[in-house]
Amino acid sequence: MGVVTKRSSMTFFSDPASHYSHRVRIVLAEKGVTVDVVDVDPDNPPGELGDLNPYNALPTLVDRDLVLYEPNIMMEYLDERFPHPPLLPVYPVARANSRLMIHRIQKDWCGLIDQILAQPNHKASDSARKELRESLLATAPLFGEMPFFLSEEFTIVDCCIAPILWRLPALGIDLNEKQAKPLQKYMDKIFAREGFKASLSDLEEDIRN
Repeated sequence: MGVVTKRSSMTFFSDPASHYSHRVRIVLAEKGVTVDVVDVDPDNPPGELGDLNPYNALPTLVDRDLVLYEPNIMMEYLDERFPHPPLLPVYPVARANSRLMIHRIQKDWCGLIDQILAQPNHKASDSARKELRESLLATAPLFGEMPFFLSEEFTIVDCCIAPILWRLPALGIDLNEKQAKPLQKYMDKIFAREGFKASLSDLEEDIRN
């Protein structure tokens, strides 16, 4: 075992290109958490990461003696540790629905995104791109029903959706159809948030510059 550096503030080992790291960075920024964000090349992780995380994986969040290495657990931990502004609903039914939406995003969209980003020119990625595009268009009306995704307030679900939508140009997905209008309005609103802008890594900024 190597020597683990004792860090005074919270440390977030982040993949600057990953939508999984990005969702946690949005939570950190929305909460205004003082955090040391360490950008890590996933192909060349520092030895310290392997000492902290048995999977040597990204993202990894370190808060004193606590080490977390699953992004959704990090998001919920941060919401409990820094309660204002709350990102999970107070009531059990609404809270369960939020968790279910995150699960659905994971099942329906994240696998397709990972396929496209891993092998952009592969035939399997063409069908993943088509499936993701059709799913986003089918979901578009839901984005117009409330100020945020199925909510009056910005929530942890928005933190999961925003990194995906930000990456659409990198995924080769264009949503110009009329039916995508609610989705476009949602994107404009989310991308203008101070917390979202503060969450972007340099690599992510380049996606839409």
